[in-house]
Amino acid sequence: MKRISLLVFFISLVGCKQEYTPENKIKEDVKILADNSLEGRQTGTEGEKKAADYIAERFKDMGLEGKGTEGYFQDFSFKPKTDPHQEVQYDVKDGDSTISGRNVLGYINNNANKTVVIGAHYDHLGYGAEGSLYRGEKAIHNGADDNASGVAVMLNLASKLKEANKGNNYLFMAFSGEEMGLLGSNYFVKNSTLKDGEINYMLNMDMVGRLKADSTLAVYGVGTSPFFKQVINASNNSFKIVENESGVGPSDHTSFYLNDIPVLHFFTGQHEDYHKPGDDSEKLNYKGMEAISSYIFDIITDLDDNGELAFRKTKNESEEVPRFKVGLGVIPDYLYDGKGMRIDGVSEDKPAIKAGLQKGDIVVKLGDSTIVDMMSYMRALSVFEEGQKTKVTVEREGKTIEADIEFQP
Repeated sequence: MKRISLLVFFISLVGCKQEYTPENKIKEDVKILADNSLEGRQTGTEGEKKAADYIAERFKDMGLEGKGTEGYFQDFSFKPKTDPHQEVQYDVKDGDSTISGRNVLGYINNNANKTVVIGAHYDHLGYGAEGSLYRGEKAIHNGADDNASGVAVMLNLASKLKEANKGNNYLFMAFSGEEMGLLGSNYFVKNSTLKDGEINYMLNMDMVGRLKADSTLAVYGVGTSPFFKQVINASNNSFKIVENESGVGPSDHTSFYLNDIPVLHFFTGQHEDYHKPGDDSEKLNYKGMEAISSYIFDIITDLDDNGELAFRKTKNESEEVPRFKVGLGVIPDYLYDGKGMRIDGVSEDKPAIKAGLQKGDIVVKLGDSTIVDMMSYMRALSVFEEGQKTKVTVEREGKTIEADIEFQP
């Protein structure tokens, strides 16, 4: 009887397929990628290569196929631009000014006709490369929010999609060279390891680690396909969504949009640690990141049976941004949708802090110009020159405060 019982038990185990449970290693992934040992993951450094190795190993552990030109990796070399208007030179011969980048690609093959690209850049600023806003002694810029957060959410989505939503294949990409000008994503779209026309749409996570208490989440690119606006709202039960239609922005989704691919970019906003050494892992909102991952998964689920998404061009809002020679020395709250421009951070030794402006102040007037949104703020700023003085009016905790501003030379 005992032998029969054991045999029946064994057969029942064999006959029942073990239920797949997605992993959740968001916090662990961020801590590893934003650790000092990776020295800020600047493109072409040993720290970035170590990060690439870690991401590739994570893909391998989850059972994703390598979809690079060599396993999980797609290497490229380039010479940094000396003129901002020139094209980047790829595939140059090694030389004194040549840098090597490495994209990391993992693939879920569902034998579908179309593939969804889910990406996030993993490079950052090392010890303070060009783009750093830090003015102190040499220090590692760990880039926990920018963009270990996006990579961690991307890896979490890979785990979720391993056994779900079979209407598309999925290509998960960790881009190199984003901080130097979207280089890794640009290189990929020109040298894709997928068939021509295979990409259905692209999702980009860049700085998704600091969801605020009001749960405001920016979703850019909603105008790049007629399906997106309805889907991002139908799938949302948790967030205050700030929509932006344009497919052009300062992150890797732009490279895909410019190749007529629908895109969405998810972003929780800038902060005082942006491009500074203070962007560390202990400051991230991990529950918020889990919620964002679940939200993006729901969007993918909603789109799973929609087939090929139609692409639509959007107005390039970046072409309308006025040029200005001076600044207040503040970090704007890009997720604020009220009247005026809310300050999310104040830089040291800059005009704003000297005038007594504070984080949370809402700029409603600059000189003779009324400020109603970010664009009107930039237009007002564009008329001033170094050394000029004016007045700024802000709202602070229900009070209206006026201060003198001098734009320093």
